Amino acid sequence: MGKKLPPEQLELYKRIDEILFYKWDPIGISDGGWARDEYQSYLPRVFRMALEYRSPDKIAKYMTIVATQSMGLSEAKGHDLTIAKLILEVKESIGIES
Repeated sequence: MGKKLPPEQLELYKRIDEILFYKWDPIGISDGGWARDEYQSYLPRVFRMALEYRSPDKIAKYMTIVATQSMGLSEAKGHDLTIAKLILEVKESIGIES
């Protein structure tokens, strides 16, 4: 990231990391002994998008593109949209506004 985040943004960053690993988890590794950092390369962009957007659509679209084009998986648009909504709900619960 390179710069120190305000406490509420740091909390969101950590929560998005957990959401990507435990909830989004497109390759299904969260319940095994796999590397905890598997999806962290996508975290900075999802975080920036969460700060920027109020609608989950663009976040979900990015997640779908990552899963299909970078990972070679089938689309799971409904799941990706659910996860994007969860991310924005967490952002709101922390008190961060777009």
